[in-house]
Amino acid sequence: MSEQNAWRLLGRAVLAVLTLYALAMIVPDFVRIVRPLGSLGLTTNADGLIYDVQGPFVEQEDSPAWRAGLRVGDRVDLPAMRCPPVDSVRCASNLALWGGVTYVLPGRIASLMIATEGDRPAREVRLVAGQRPRSIAVNIVTALTVTAGVLVVLGAAYLVWIRPGPMTWGFFAYVMYFNPGQQFQFLAWLQQWPWALLAQHIASCVLQAVGYAGLILFALRAPVDRTEGRWRLVERALPALALVFLAVELMSLGSLFGFRTELAMRASLMMGFLVSAAALAILIGRRRDLSPRDYQRIRWVIWGCLIGLPASLFAELWQVTSLPSSLFGAGAGTEDLVGYMYLVNAVLCLFVVEAVRRPTVVSVWVPLRRATVLGLILSLPAFFIHEELNTVHEWTELPEWAWILVASILVFVISRAHEWTTELADRLFDRDFRRAERRLEEAGHDIRRADSLADIERRLVEEPLKALRLASAAIFRDEEGTLRRCESIGWEAKDRLTLSDGEPPLPAVTPGAPFPIAEAGAGLPDDLARPVLAVPIGNPRRRFAIAFYSAHEAGTDLDGAERDLLAALAHDAEIAYGQVEREALQREIERLKGLIREAARRV
Repeated sequence: MSEQNAWRLLGRAVLAVLTLYALAMIVPDFVRIVRPLGSLGLTTNADGLIYDVQGPFVEQEDSPAWRAGLRVGDRVDLPAMRCPPVDSVRCASNLALWGGVTYVLPGRIASLMIATEGDRPAREVRLVAGQRPRSIAVNIVTALTVTAGVLVVLGAAYLVWIRPGPMTWGFFAYVMYFNPGQQFQFLAWLQQWPWALLAQHIASCVLQAVGYAGLILFALRAPVDRTEGRWRLVERALPALALVFLAVELMSLGSLFGFRTELAMRASLMMGFLVSAAALAILIGRRRDLSPRDYQRIRWVIWGCLIGLPASLFAELWQVTSLPSSLFGAGAGTEDLVGYMYLVNAVLCLFVVEAVRRPTVVSVWVPLRRATVLGLILSLPAFFIHEELNTVHEWTELPEWAWILVASILVFVISRAHEWTTELADRLFDRDFRRAERRLEEAGHDIRRADSLADIERRLVEEPLKALRLASAAIFRDEEGTLRRCESIGWEAKDRLTLSDGEPPLPAVTPGAPFPIAEAGAGLPDDLARPVLAVPIGNPRRRFAIAFYSAHEAGTDLDGAERDLLAALAHDAEIAYGQVEREALQREIERLKGLIREAARRV
């Protein structure tokens, strides 16, 4: 086994272990849907300040913290709660509350030392966690965020698997911790073993620091896994930056050892905003140094960051610090709304996977337009779920399985509404496509009336090239099983003149429908002129030709609607080919008949 293969196997083994670890942190949250966790009814910041004593409970009187006499403004005595020894009840309680976590196992006992505050003496408070109230809205959001988190982790791992390198490893390092999934069930289980929970908190700090560095590394190299020019200096500074990130993250652990570290906790989150802004600035600064095709790919990454990064950071800010509560009051962000913000983070991975795995991508405005339409359609159901669903659930008293049926019907209705509304939006706002559609429809009518194969093939090349602004187009006519190039634009004399079935880019058996070209093969145009779509022209009994079309001049790929237009044009060409051949055959028959009659007269 060569050294290169050994390193590849080692890398894949490490990838598998890290992927399982990342999934192990978030997958257990599915359990929360059927068996809700408990809550002590209070939330503290890293300075020990208690800024919420109601928690998830509908009434304050239901909160264990409220019933125990705790009030907003009380402060946990962090020195009295410090962790050495780690196995003490007080340290275990402090570990359970670190990072603003409010989820514990039902029935868990916590012991809190409350510091002297005004005329209230220091005291010890023992709390028994009550079960969090069931919420259909929270369950739906939990199911969505965990599912999205799993897909995001697997998507990032897939990129490393197919294209191992600093770029994909950097993105995977970021996704391991910063994904839509939550770790509440995982942390609640670890609360039974304080040493394991402390180790996980330390690991979380490391993962955050590595994730920030990984995001910057990805921004420096996406989408071609190469750093150029002035950006190499930033890449060389990454190890030092990672150490700074780690130092700030580890400082936030100080509350476990008796220190007030809310400032460090907020600094950690603010650092996340700065890293995100820096990653965006790097991506935007690099976009002009790339080829047109790679420029379009990096636009996907930029928009994914613009949508996903702020949503994730704001959700983190709402969840682990008291800043939102101090600015907007208690209850500023409910669990389901914070979950929705985490869910939006999945857009980042979706866009990155598309940009990295494909050499050519469609215009980023296509998914953005469709996502906007979907967001508008979902806004009303989301508001309904947030405000009224639990009330409806109590009023109807439907069994749990019935809600699955209701949700399935709702998903179907929303998907149909999204499909219809997207089509309507495309008709109203995508004027360039509508102009291209009209032009190709007219070209199809002209092709049907063409009186020669040369005229058909000229129109098949020229009209799509002009209407869709393609970089190249070519027609290969089938001549006794061999495909010969007879008309082309954007192809050079050195490029292939003939093609055979089974020879790239053609499969052994040519399908009847248009098919994408993943690898152009030797002897075909490269860069913008590289063909991305092959459109067979023929019927089940006869193949007349195959048309090859490139991406747009701007570097964007053909989208589904444009491919449908080219398929419709090929159908018109099929009719025209058959008609021209029939007429040519008819003329040949008439010529032969004339020769026979002439020969008969001579006899």
